Amino acid sequence: MSMHKPLIISGVTYFASDFHFGAPNNEMSEKREKLVIDWLEHIKKDAKYLFLLGDTFDFWFEYKGEPPQHFTHFLDKIAELRKIGVEIFFFTGNHDMWIKNYLTDKFGIRIFKKKQEFIINNKKFLVAHGDGLGKGEIGYKCLKYFLNCKINRWLFGLIPPKTGYAIAYFFSRNSRAMQPEHREKFLGNDKERLVQFCFKYLENHEIDYFIFGHRHLPLEIPVQKSIYLNTGDWLNHNTYIHYKTTPILVQFS
Repeated sequence: MSMHKPLIISGVTYFASDFHFGAPNNEMSEKREKLVIDWLEHIKKDAKYLFLLGDTFDFWFEYKGEPPQHFTHFLDKIAELRKIGVEIFFFTGNHDMWIKNYLTDKFGIRIFKKKQEFIINNKKFLVAHGDGLGKGEIGYKCLKYFLNCKINRWLFGLIPPKTGYAIAYFFSRNSRAMQPEHREKFLGNDKERLVQFCFKYLENHEIDYFIFGHRHLPLEIPVQKSIYLNTGDWLNHNTYIHYKTTPILVQFS
């Protein structure tokens, strides 16, 4: 499948993903939201571009075009960043794939539902959330296709909002990633699906940096002459990537 031409931008750039606002409960989510807002306040001094690489929200559905009511403080901070000129690129993840038009209409945020190449400060990047890339995960890919069907989104919209969110968060709380004792472990390059995807992609493309989320692990891995970096998450690591001349993984505390 063809991909849009690389988008060319220049300036100090930040990447982060997997905030999972809303999970596993209101108390923990609000604490995490406050930490992310503190981070956004920290980076606004020099940020020109901000990439949010998916699963920003643990679940999102726009009932009658309106956003969920749980994330107002975060959205207020996003509005502040936009007002001072920070450009925001939002990639949907497997948890917030149902984002529609609200963020674009309200804040002028550009939404990406697939991987996209960028040229940033004269270096070529491939950016994505990371779910579904590469071989394998056939069951997940089928499920994602099923959930993204317009008829299924329409049917979900018939469920009252309170019930719909209760269903979504029930499944989220019981997912493996939300278990308190769970932390992702690095499997080795030969078993890491995104690492293998990078090797395969380089057979037909020239890329300086691959930037993904989804994996919930902060990673920096050489792949031939390129580098694959994963932003990690804010459930366990509170990590992000800062880029001016070289992408750098940073932990916020």
